[in-house]
Amino acid sequence: MEFLIRRALGFIAVLLVLSMMIFALARVVPGDPARMAMGPAASAEQVQAMREQMGLDDPIVEQYVRFLRGAVQGDFGISLISGRPVTDEILRLLPATLELVIVTLLLMIVLGVPLGVLAARYRNGWADTLLRIVSMIGVTMPAFLVAILLQLFAAYYLSDWPLLGRIHQDFRSFEGPTGFYIVDGLLMGRLDIVGSALQHLAFPALALALAGIGQIMRLTRSAMIENLRRDHVQTLRSFGVPDRIVTFRYLFKLSSIAPLTIMGLEFASLIGNAFVVEMVFSWGGFASHGLESIMQNDLNAIMAVVMVSGLFFVVANLVIDILIGVIDPRIRLKEGH
Repeated sequence: MEFLIRRALGFIAVLLVLSMMIFALARVVPGDPARMAMGPAASAEQVQAMREQMGLDDPIVEQYVRFLRGAVQGDFGISLISGRPVTDEILRLLPATLELVIVTLLLMIVLGVPLGVLAARYRNGWADTLLRIVSMIGVTMPAFLVAILLQLFAAYYLSDWPLLGRIHQDFRSFEGPTGFYIVDGLLMGRLDIVGSALQHLAFPALALALAGIGQIMRLTRSAMIENLRRDHVQTLRSFGVPDRIVTFRYLFKLSSIAPLTIMGLEFASLIGNAFVVEMVFSWGGFASHGLESIMQNDLNAIMAVVMVSGLFFVVANLVIDILIGVIDPRIRLKEGH
């Protein structure tokens, strides 16, 4: 419990510092938020009235406290561009990005970890060499380039494969309780919705996952090879325990810490970095909305996107820390001292 409390307090401090930084940056960027909200045709009196309504003339500390109080309550104010509550826009767009990111992470785990185990088991062989080359290509290729190549491949070889959007146009009016098409389709017994959503997810998730697959595969391979030299593993092998049992019952558990750590960081970074793939595939999610907010200088939306991304970073890493503590209690006990 002390381990969890210490971790939670540390992550709260991270969010607090992040809120200070994004608030300070939002106040020093060029442009008057009141003028942006009212438009270029507004008079000076109208702009001044909007400044008073937004509290921009209040002391900076009072403004920050008001922003922090609103952020804790989930209220980030009104979008300066659309005029709608920022929180409503985020809640509408966030399921699209989360669905993409979750499927991406599943691909990383399902492909990256077994390939890393395979490369470690047959290290220095032809399979290991081939997998290392593939992982290097995956790590070095930008996600937007992979997305474009997948689109070209589908357009040439898979003429009926969907290239844009989250779901087939015949299902655009479909609305579920969660906003996740796969989950809502399963809950409502609509397998056609699930199939269409998975088909639309395939290429965007693969484009976003390729770098992570290569990274997780390399980390898993390195961890497996390093742990293979440990005394207790060598003892098991000397007693004649089959390599398959040693690999999957003992080595795999020890070697999963490094990939887990990376997956926590990947989940947090994918929330903010998915905008490239979202724009290529016209995904219309939270990440691309953040980029549009930056391009339009929508300060309230920018602060909300950064804070929500930071929250996911904190939560993901807290979950990973808990999992690592469960897998290897020595880490939890060491930090307890």
